[in-house]
Amino acid sequence: MSLDSTPAAPRKGAGLAFAYVTSLFFAWGFATSLIDPLIAAVRRVFDLSFTEAFLTTFAWFIAYGVASLPAAAVLSKLGYSRAIIAALATMVAGCLIVPVATTVDWYPGVLLALFVIASGVTLLQVAANPLVAELGSKKSSHFRLVFSQAFNSLGATVGPWLGAHVLLTGGVFAAGAVVTAATRGESLRSIDIAFLGMGAFFAVIAVFIFSARKSINAAAPARDAVPGQNVSIFSALKSRWAVFGALAIFVYVGSEVAIGNMLTNFLASPGVLGLELEAAGKMVPFYWGGAMIGRFVGSALLTRVRAPILLAICTAVAVVLCLVVTQTGGVTAAYAALAVGFFNSIMFPTIFTLTLERSTASASATSGLLVFGIIGGAILPLIAGQVADRSGDMHLAFFVPLAGYLLLTAFALVCSRWRGAEGQAAPVASPH
Repeated sequence: MSLDSTPAAPRKGAGLAFAYVTSLFFAWGFATSLIDPLIAAVRRVFDLSFTEAFLTTFAWFIAYGVASLPAAAVLSKLGYSRAIIAALATMVAGCLIVPVATTVDWYPGVLLALFVIASGVTLLQVAANPLVAELGSKKSSHFRLVFSQAFNSLGATVGPWLGAHVLLTGGVFAAGAVVTAATRGESLRSIDIAFLGMGAFFAVIAVFIFSARKSINAAAPARDAVPGQNVSIFSALKSRWAVFGALAIFVYVGSEVAIGNMLTNFLASPGVLGLELEAAGKMVPFYWGGAMIGRFVGSALLTRVRAPILLAICTAVAVVLCLVVTQTGGVTAAYAALAVGFFNSIMFPTIFTLTLERSTASASATSGLLVFGIIGGAILPLIAGQVADRSGDMHLAFFVPLAGYLLLTAFALVCSRWRGAEGQAAPVASPH
């Protein structure tokens, strides 16, 4: 692999393809954030502990550890547009499993459905992240991916609000309601409605992408741009930067998701705001909305500030905010927890592009390993749930993301000291 400092000319239709692919970021942001109100819903409906309820998160994010292994090969075989359509079809199938699981009143069936949906999201991420990074010049790759991730945050902002409205009202959540067969049945039907509606949304997006497949294929990087390059995710294990980046994604996603999963119950607790669950759930969009605003702001700042420096600043502030949550209560703790979302904003896309620039493996292999790192969203929230259950204090659970952000600060500082030709990394092979 040789360096080439000549900026690549934008491919025909790259702008239109960028717009099409950005819509996918909204779709999986919406789906992922629906887990937050779902945790509060299943905990009450199925009478679960925090740890048991957080298995919804585990089922979702463990799929990244399983599905990302073959995803790079699938992407290489099918190409971008067909891989994206296959991913959306898988997500629709997962949504259809939910009504079956709730009809037989089987919580593990809900977990299975989440695993299937997340498997589709995994393939979607393996395809969409490097595609956006390459739909234009290397110099502006940070800007493009952060901008697209802003729409991911828009979906993540809308998801919890709609989810709280559908999942946390009526049935066992009605004022003065007691848990009976009738109220549980009503709440189970609300879960059905949420996922069937989401499945219909994914189907519409799949039709939209199918109609735009020619534009996406025309603008995507050519397949086999580097002949003989290994696209297997295992080839990325030979690149220290790919492994380091995957570890950073692991702790970032785990930290972000742990906070998002805890927020509804945290804000509702007497020592914080003491709200009803529905009202607390409708505050969670401020966390994801902060990330959306931060990504629009961050995409502008990245045209002026070096990516590793901005990443270091955001991770350091997140450490301070988590520390505030652990040491305070009431409104101070509530708004400190919500404010972390704003500083989360640029972390994922910046880690992704910094790693793609530095990795010696192909883009599809590196992307596959980075997406594998999202499995952190399955592990760290469970650890946070254990801390909350054993201590009886959700404030202490925020030490888990605090440790994660400390590690991310170290990643950013190491990146800032890298002396390679940043922004001028070698062209990498991505499937067409």
